[in-house]
Amino acid sequence: MNTGPSPAGTTATTAAAMPTMTSSNEATDQQLRIAHEEGDAYGRALRSMAQEDGAQLAHAGEYLVAFVNEEAEGMYTLADGLPSEQGTGTLVWREAAEEANCHLEVAVADAADGRFVPQLSVRVELSRHGERVLSTPLPFLWHPFLHHYGSNAQLPDEGPYDVTVRIDAPMFMRHDPINGKRYPEPVIARFEEVRFAQGRKPSPYAEPRGGAAPTAGPD
Repeated sequence: MNTGPSPAGTTATTAAAMPTMTSSNEATDQQLRIAHEEGDAYGRALRSMAQEDGAQLAHAGEYLVAFVNEEAEGMYTLADGLPSEQGTGTLVWREAAEEANCHLEVAVADAADGRFVPQLSVRVELSRHGERVLSTPLPFLWHPFLHHYGSNAQLPDEGPYDVTVRIDAPMFMRHDPINGKRYPEPVIARFEEVRFAQGRKPSPYAEPRGGAAPTAGPD
């Protein structure tokens, strides 16, 4: 697999591979079919995102990787862990910063069963004419439609840019002596000549409100 760093503009997508999905002492055929059904639902969401928002898809390593960009947007976070009167914590809405003009999203699914893969370390890099424009980690973001990794960003213009998604080998433990032998290496997915949305999606009715959401800036 080609997973090592290369000069900007020459990075190759990691060769596609297929994780094992076979019955074992940890997973029956029926349980694996259920996992596939869960993945099929996430796959429908991915295809819908591709149709509606122009997401680009790649089979890289043992993952299906999707990249899409939208206008910058706000989101809720816990307010510094401060307890509310109910003792359950307080959520505060953080609007997209004034300088933010796009939102970067990466969805990662298992290539065999199609399920979303959590707890990954994901980084996205944008380059143009061989020069890096932006590099930022993408934390996990809960979403009512499609869980993904993402962040707001500030870009000088709509591009196009070459996009490189880097996924570290995850540190979480894997069940199953047969099926658990997956995701052993870092993976790269590359998308070329991507144009970016420019703008912000304000949410005036979200309450309570706090400071601005984080924004990744140009290098």
